[in-house]
Amino acid sequence: MLLRTLLVIAVVCAGVECRKDRKKHHGDHNPQTTSPLVRAESGTFRGSWMESRRGHKIQAYRGIRYARAPVGELRFQAPVLMTSYGAEVDATKDGPACPQPSIDGYPVDEDCLRLNVYTRDNKKRLPVVVFIHPGGFYSVSGRSDIFGPQHLLDKEVVLVTINYRLGTLGFMSTGDKYAPGNNGLKDQVAALKWVQRNIAAFGGDPNLVTLAGYSAGSFSVMLHMISPMSKGLFHRAISSSGSPISQIPIPKHQRHLAVRQAKLLNCPTDSSKAIIDCLKTKSAKEIGDSLDNMFEFGYDPVLMWMPIEEEDFGQERFLIRQPSESVCNGELHSVPYIISQTKDEFFWKAYNVLQNETLFTQMHDDWDRVAPIAFSLTGDTKTKSNRLKQAYLGGKNIANDSATIDGLGKVYSDAIIGFGVHRLANLMVAHSTQPVWSYEFTYIGNSSHFVDPVTEKPVGAAHHDDLIYLFNVSLSFPSIPVSNYSGDSNMVDLMTGFWHNFMVHGNPNPLNPALPGEFFKVWPPMTKEHSYYLPIGNKSRQVQENLFAERYRVWEELYPMDYAKCR
Repeated sequence: MLLRTLLVIAVVCAGVECRKDRKKHHGDHNPQTTSPLVRAESGTFRGSWMESRRGHKIQAYRGIRYARAPVGELRFQAPVLMTSYGAEVDATKDGPACPQPSIDGYPVDEDCLRLNVYTRDNKKRLPVVVFIHPGGFYSVSGRSDIFGPQHLLDKEVVLVTINYRLGTLGFMSTGDKYAPGNNGLKDQVAALKWVQRNIAAFGGDPNLVTLAGYSAGSFSVMLHMISPMSKGLFHRAISSSGSPISQIPIPKHQRHLAVRQAKLLNCPTDSSKAIIDCLKTKSAKEIGDSLDNMFEFGYDPVLMWMPIEEEDFGQERFLIRQPSESVCNGELHSVPYIISQTKDEFFWKAYNVLQNETLFTQMHDDWDRVAPIAFSLTGDTKTKSNRLKQAYLGGKNIANDSATIDGLGKVYSDAIIGFGVHRLANLMVAHSTQPVWSYEFTYIGNSSHFVDPVTEKPVGAAHHDDLIYLFNVSLSFPSIPVSNYSGDSNMVDLMTGFWHNFMVHGNPNPLNPALPGEFFKVWPPMTKEHSYYLPIGNKSRQVQENLFAERYRVWEELYPMDYAKCR
């Protein structure tokens, strides 16, 4: 089932063939008899030992509460930061994922505001990366079986992975004081504050923090760059395959989703107070498991629960206006920035439609109604839907053929990810005072979040596939052994290498490009005149310009913007 798969790999990947080669968690053993211990400003933490891909010892501190459990009267409230722990904290194992559709035996609990810290040496001052997980704001977690440290901790860095509240529990917004919204993003702020307060004791430099995220996490990273709550909490940023600046405006509330959730759980909908009071009586499992019924067409729209532009009800506000307006108004915490996408992103959603008779019939017979849902269109949706059909499908109805697989896969990819990433990059280049680099991940390796249902081999660079080389995704994929002759092994070295360069220097390029083992020589930042990007794939990595220019020209026609003048 779709959302069950989301938990273990990433946003929406069921109805297609997804890899579930479960292997033993690489390196989760005890190389020493004494468990590591850290005394930080907020308390004392007892960890465990792990091992990196190349054999370096890792101190792992997992399942640390960074905020009080958001249960009881704290449900639907802003997080309460943990500033002091009474007894020594047992940080030897992962905490639970936040509530979402359950998988039998997988730990999910409302007491989920946890983070993991991984370090090579707690006596140094190492660069820190805080990673915000993907999952459409309604699934996945920062647990070590999904985002293990074994790849990145080959480098001398500190890695922090975090959970934040998801779906209804994290993003309920009724448009009034009862649920102003954005609690999941405020959770992320609390985690960043915890890092500033405590990370030095783990060997991290609080003045050298990179905020990185994927998909919904990427969406979040950019919002932290404009939120008044996040200023000064990080110093570089990486946004991969996700953008809050696209064809979709940020809403002021999502009361319609609050009402839909209430109806699903037999709660009254006559007032916000009635909705909230009733939902507080429901179990977190009831709320999490009901998510499958919140969508409109299959599992579309992918971006359902969203951050919102908060109105002032006396609360501290995370997002005070549209992201593009904040950037154009100069309300931007400019930091060195990397923005990326994969070559094929959500191409596999075309297979979802073609392999499901009900979805195929609905999209074929009622394109004008379904396309705006699937592709998150606004405005004159009939005109825009037909323009997209003309551009991507040659004006023809969908059919069970290769042309539809190609065209429908591309429109899904561009609608959900590509156009937003394109728009974000161009707007940031026009207004940020710091450099912006762009890359396209094109590599097809031995594992993928989508494999051909017949050959069981990867056929594209799908959404989330680059994460396989940055993290050890042990719940879904086999570990990647060290080898000088393996493309997968080399890709791990490349990806972790430029992340490390960027974390240390604010520049992904190697300081000495003449050194052996470097995978690219020059990767220039984008400029207002040249939309440079670096393809990272199976073949040579030569800088190019204007990624998918012809495809994005259609979207610019439908949703025009003058990036310099912001109108």
